[in-house]
Amino acid sequence: MKLKWKPCCLTLVAAAACVSGFAYAADKVDIGKQEYETSCANCHGLKGEGNGPYMASLKSNVPKLTTLSKNNGGVFPYERVYDTIDGRYLIESHGRDMPIWGNRYCTDVSKRLWDDYPADAESFVRSRILALIDYLNRLQHK
Repeated sequence: MKLKWKPCCLTLVAAAACVSGFAYAADKVDIGKQEYETSCANCHGLKGEGNGPYMASLKSNVPKLTTLSKNNGGVFPYERVYDTIDGRYLIESHGRDMPIWGNRYCTDVSKRLWDDYPADAESFVRSRILALIDYLNRLQHK
């Protein structure tokens, strides 16, 4: 009997160590922050203050992203921010400096394959935008 239980116990211990290692790694990944630093910080600055290195080359002022809630009566304007980032469904008569990230994210996902099947592009776009919005919400001045 002891021989049967030892391998089983060792397997359980190894599995628990592996799972706890993944949990530790998952705590360190901030997808929204990574997305912000990759896609937004060049214009909006690392801390969302509207002072990124590309600011001088843009036609219009870059908004501060740290005061979105303050400028909306203390409530984070989720839907407006989502629509602005996505950009595919906004009608702008004079163009805009902000890229249409929804199109870029769709292009990104079309290059990826999982199990030889194309990924669901809309789910991918939504998840990236929602992660980014979560990070922007955390940047708000209290």
